[in-house]
Amino acid sequence: METSESQSGAKPKYKRIVLKLSGEMLRSETSGEPIGGSVLHRICESLKEVHAMGVQVALVVGGGNIFRGLTGATRKGIDRTTGDFMGMLSTVVNGLALMDCLEKMGVPVRVQSAIPMKDVAEPFILRRAVRHMEKGRLVIFVAGTGNPYFSTDTTAALRASEINADIILKATKVDGIYDKDPNEYSDAVKYEKLSFLEALQKRISVMDSTAFSLCLDNQVPILVFPLEEAGSIRKAVMGDKIGTLVH
Repeated sequence: METSESQSGAKPKYKRIVLKLSGEMLRSETSGEPIGGSVLHRICESLKEVHAMGVQVALVVGGGNIFRGLTGATRKGIDRTTGDFMGMLSTVVNGLALMDCLEKMGVPVRVQSAIPMKDVAEPFILRRAVRHMEKGRLVIFVAGTGNPYFSTDTTAALRASEINADIILKATKVDGIYDKDPNEYSDAVKYEKLSFLEALQKRISVMDSTAFSLCLDNQVPILVFPLEEAGSIRKAVMGDKIGTLVH
């Protein structure tokens, strides 16, 4: 079977990527279940396509479809530290679901956890993670950074810096960054590109402040793009015009 690269003759712009996927992206569109089978399958098909192009893929998945630590602290009376650990465990559930689906599609996968759980996932070891990607394995980073008060956005920024990723692809439900909420304002203007300085000056929430600072300090560009658009991950790694690039 020919890959997208061989069919088009073009090569991916980015060789090594970190895809940041929120847990909410896995939620069923019809039943509202935390992990929807058709949604999971569609995401994994897109990941398989990019992996087949020879791109080294690392995936950071959130856990908000199951439990979000900050929400638990503010709405359910759960201690913030406890809630954050519950959220980290939720990312493990999502990571295992993605692993299972990808492996059934023939994609070799390794799950690395920031919290030791030897019967479920490998511990996060930087050199091992890089070696897996060099060997053609897709790596899924779960359990966040292993510490409370740090989001999975921060995890994506940290892991991207550690593995020297070319870019962070942040999958969202909107087609990029706007000067104001496009769902509320019809005159909202979309940015095609932003510098880190511009994004800071305009107070644009690309990621939370800790994650954004890491990307700024380590010069890791961020592409905010719509996951639900057909072939969007492939378009992103090929360098096609999609989403908003913060660099």
